[in-house]
Amino acid sequence: MYDGRGFHLIIAIDGPAGSGKSTVARMLARRMGFRYLDTGAMYRALTWKAMQKGVNLNDENALCQLMDKTSIEFHQKDGNLHVFVDSVNVTEEIRLPAVTNNVHYISNAPGIRHRMVELQRKLAGEGNTVAEGRDMGTVVFPHAERKFFLDAEIEVRARRRYGEFKPSDHGLSYANVIQDMEIRDRRDTTRNNSPLTKSNDAIYIDTTDLTIEEVLNLILKEIRFIVKT
Repeated sequence: MYDGRGFHLIIAIDGPAGSGKSTVARMLARRMGFRYLDTGAMYRALTWKAMQKGVNLNDENALCQLMDKTSIEFHQKDGNLHVFVDSVNVTEEIRLPAVTNNVHYISNAPGIRHRMVELQRKLAGEGNTVAEGRDMGTVVFPHAERKFFLDAEIEVRARRRYGEFKPSDHGLSYANVIQDMEIRDRRDTTRNNSPLTKSNDAIYIDTTDLTIEEVLNLILKEIRFIVKT
């Protein structure tokens, strides 16, 4: 099993929703020619399938059995990362509000997290990887060559997330978004299994007043000694 100490390089990026980690991770991977591992999408993918199959989201055994029979894959298409569940492209579906509201059932299940960590390490073992999520530097890749923790004021994070919604999603108000984000932050930081936290050796970046390009440049400066960009 790949644990972050093998031949391939791992850049781990953690942080709460809206901190900019997904966008930065995608850009960084593209700039460096690395694989991009969106671990949050993996939990969303399983959530989507569980909802499609009518699996009880409180039944960890049933969820684990479902995951054991589920294939989650990433494929690059037209310069974008697409998520496939059992060969079905679910890239759009896993971002729907219904999935977002239920993903915590999946991410809080210890048996699921154990299986996800194994799969994430396996995927990273296939090549140099930029991995982003909430426990990359603390649990999944504790020996990553570089670790970053991105954060921002919650009002800014909520504004960013609100701006990502499609016009058809705008039944949700900014107040709804910030309330949901507060709940999600509390769940992520207080769960017993792999809570969102900054590892001691991670570089903290406050993105509140920074552009994505500025954040990317800060990260590139920190990793210039281990890769040629």
